[in-house]
Amino acid sequence: MGRPVLIAGALGGSVVLLVTAVIGGLAVVAALGIAGGRFGCGPDGGLGGGAQTVDGVEWSAEQTDNAATIIARVVERGLPRRAAVIALSTVIVESGIRNIAYGDRDSLGLYQQRPSQGWGPPATVLNPVAATDTFLNRLVALPGWHTMAPGTAAQAVQRSAFPDRYAPQEAPAAALVEQLWRGPDNTPAVDNPADNPVAVSPGADSSRAENTAPATQLAASVYACPDSGGAGVPVSPGNIDPKKLPAGFTPPADPVARAAVTFALAQLGKPYVWGGQGPDGFDCSGLMLASWATAGVALPAGTVSQKHAGQPVPIHDIAPGDLVFIPGSLGSTDNPRHNGMYVGHGMIVNAYDTTRGVILQPLTDWANDITHIRRVHAAPPAGAVAPAGVPASAAGTS
Repeated sequence: MGRPVLIAGALGGSVVLLVTAVIGGLAVVAALGIAGGRFGCGPDGGLGGGAQTVDGVEWSAEQTDNAATIIARVVERGLPRRAAVIALSTVIVESGIRNIAYGDRDSLGLYQQRPSQGWGPPATVLNPVAATDTFLNRLVALPGWHTMAPGTAAQAVQRSAFPDRYAPQEAPAAALVEQLWRGPDNTPAVDNPADNPVAVSPGADSSRAENTAPATQLAASVYACPDSGGAGVPVSPGNIDPKKLPAGFTPPADPVARAAVTFALAQLGKPYVWGGQGPDGFDCSGLMLASWATAGVALPAGTVSQKHAGQPVPIHDIAPGDLVFIPGSLGSTDNPRHNGMYVGHGMIVNAYDTTRGVILQPLTDWANDITHIRRVHAAPPAGAVAPAGVPASAAGTS
């Protein structure tokens, strides 16, 4: 596990009004208001409302996005708030609530999980939803985990060389949970305190090693802030079928970019889901994160953070795998709120909006609105092979 990051904080409260609608079986946020003066859905957008100060602790947009993702997964699995506090205190220590591609030995991601130690391939470890499922699966397997002293359950799961670092982070973790948790606590009654609470509605086990695609998050109503809107650019009636690759399409030669592009294109036709990171639904930045996680490359959560990932690229140098940003329906030139991936052949794949889902568009549809292009992976020298965990079929190797 990675070297800890220490942050202090305290518990707080908020009042939330949430109205949801169900469209096509997917819960989506229709309206939301937050009162209390210490938390709000800021102009950055994002699942957690962008950069926030919670009880004196400053959190970036990336950190609040990841915190909201973790808490939402706990809610969806019907687990108590205690599970969210333990998970968040763990990632505060391990990564500072950032999805990072480095750590002690082969540790990766939010939880600094090690593929070599049975935590799953990089595609799982680098996806916040799938990594959270892995952590929660091991947590709830501990007898009496919900009654353990602060830091004890986290250490039992992580087996860190720094066992005393988790307990002090439960206060800031609890403050984040208080702000971002939607709805009542999931606390099923148990006859024996040593027994584990049984999940009301357990999620699918997305963390098994054979699953290279991350878990799905379909209950958008569990997020603190509403959807940031869709692409906001017209879909041209050209020759491109928005949900089918054109004849003669060839993926990039670089095996890592090839894995990311191939994964993204395999999602064509799937629904747009706010906060979705796959495999059954995606929002725009979630599709980018999941695609590059499959290739073993870590991306931060949310467009506001992804626009700073990697290196800037001028449009005349655009290459397959590059992230392309536009204002979208609710953003601006300085604060783009929508992105997609250039896949080559003059095409962009993106999770467009709730009406169209994941589609292909001509790059020309976006050209006049592009605010940023970011290259998150530099092609290796000729003859290099895909990293461990990248499927051979996706990487174009045998």
